[in-house]
Amino acid sequence: MFAVAQHLRLAEARVTIQRRADGTQILRSPTTLVDHNELVSDWLRYWSTHAPDRTVFAERQQGEWVHLSYAKAWEQVLRLGEGLLLLGLGPQKPLMILSENSIEHALLALAAMHVGVPVAPVSPAYSLLSGDHEKLRAVAALLQPGAVFASDPVRYGKALHALGRDSVSFEQLLRHEPSEAVYHAHALTSPNTVAKVMFTSGSTGTPKGVMNTQRMMTANQRQSLHVWPFLGDEPPVVVDWLPWNHTFGGNYNFNLVLSNGGTMYIDGGKPVPALFSESLRNLREVLPTIYFNVPKGFDLLLPHLEEDAEFRKGFFSRCKFIFYAGAALAQNTWDRIQRLARKETGANVMLVSAWGSTETAPLCAAVHFQIDQAGVVGLPVPGCDIKLVPTAGKLEARVRGPNITPGYYNSPELTKAAFDEEGFYRIGDALKMLDPDEPEKGLVFDGRVAEDFKLRTGTWVHVGALRVQLIAACDPLVQDAVLTGHDRDEIGALLFLHPSAASIAPAVLRERLGEGLARMNAAAGSSTRVMRALVQVNPPRADAGEITDKGYLNQRQVLALRNDEVVRLHAEVFDPAVILPHKETTTPAFSP
Repeated sequence: MFAVAQHLRLAEARVTIQRRADGTQILRSPTTLVDHNELVSDWLRYWSTHAPDRTVFAERQQGEWVHLSYAKAWEQVLRLGEGLLLLGLGPQKPLMILSENSIEHALLALAAMHVGVPVAPVSPAYSLLSGDHEKLRAVAALLQPGAVFASDPVRYGKALHALGRDSVSFEQLLRHEPSEAVYHAHALTSPNTVAKVMFTSGSTGTPKGVMNTQRMMTANQRQSLHVWPFLGDEPPVVVDWLPWNHTFGGNYNFNLVLSNGGTMYIDGGKPVPALFSESLRNLREVLPTIYFNVPKGFDLLLPHLEEDAEFRKGFFSRCKFIFYAGAALAQNTWDRIQRLARKETGANVMLVSAWGSTETAPLCAAVHFQIDQAGVVGLPVPGCDIKLVPTAGKLEARVRGPNITPGYYNSPELTKAAFDEEGFYRIGDALKMLDPDEPEKGLVFDGRVAEDFKLRTGTWVHVGALRVQLIAACDPLVQDAVLTGHDRDEIGALLFLHPSAASIAPAVLRERLGEGLARMNAAAGSSTRVMRALVQVNPPRADAGEITDKGYLNQRQVLALRNDEVVRLHAEVFDPAVILPHKETTTPAFSP
């Protein structure tokens, strides 16, 4: 194991385990969580007096960075809070936001939370990519917002029309002088007040509105600081694209910057080929101290770091901490990042992940110790208990703590079903120990319980782990995959290729994919052998819910929408486009 270059202050790796007779385990941090009774806007108020001129948010406008200081942001939050109250908003009349990440979005969200108005940032895809706006209307029907803000009423015009609503004006809200009403409304706001309603991706049916309280978010940042105390040593500088309608970007990253007096440069790019150049431009101009991304983002970033020595030198000059989440990171990607870090610094960078969900604010477990492989999600953060329950050959994870949601907005039946008899939230993931004999080495994500399926033989297929193995075996050709085979005799896969594979001749591509399947299947059992695959010519569609705002595949939605492809893949009459493990391949080359 290579040493980490930067000497970051990290919590000691410790965990206690309570074992029950039925095989259930309850994991806890032995560290007591310190007081966390503050509110989200308390952070902004604190830094507005302790570092008034420091930039809190910056974004590009007409190509140039526009900066907003803590002092100016606090002044505008109070003004906006007054404006929201004059519109009649309150705890039962939320603010619905239709916007990408922006300074206006940030200030409105902070203003709403400051005066006790729940804020609901809705996925831009529901407004801009949908043809029927079905999900958007369903969200509004559940939320019953007191007002809607659209960052660009023209661009979001069709969405506003579908809702039968007009957008409130940011400029008009900002004209109000704060009165006693603002201070009174804030005085009624408590740690238990619902601060946000975050909507899940909605892979099956209507998106669910997850209530996020003030306590959930403030406790989560305290938990974060417990395990990563270095965050308090230097105000973080972050260049970040992750969408604020998701918990990774909108709760964790946003609140980490705010609570630690840092600066967020709002990245208008995304990890898709057409928009990633903007992210590269921003990273060349602003050197982050912490870098967040999803695996797809790292896949696009790495070739530029490998080929551009000046860019690589700048990137690693300040970046102490690289964090990935949202999906599993391929081991090859991990190795490439560390290889580059060693080339520039002589040692590994702190490359880690964590584990949680929209319902958990999101941090439940985190890596705060040195590791040398992808997939480890860490140990329980202080104050958050993780219960592991034997289920279908796995350990189903459930969580309880101050960072856990009280339930789903206006959905009592969903809320009741989400918790077990001991009050643990049923998160739906499976976890396991990296090394059962040394639990301090951390937990490993073991897939979504709901994604796993049985073959006709009754054998369970554990999708999460197998998907990662398949991508690694076919590296660098396959960017993502969806596994098939429920109630069938063997496992199959729908393959989504990496953009670089487009330049490879079809016959060569087919042969290399077949070799990858053969490598993976060597000495594997029936539950881990992928016996057939089919390349997907059409990319996953965000507007159909196949791909989330964070860029990873929704396995269940892909299977539902591409059932014809699944039938084609497993048909008794062999389709020549189907790829078999190389040694068994005797059919004509695949032709897109």
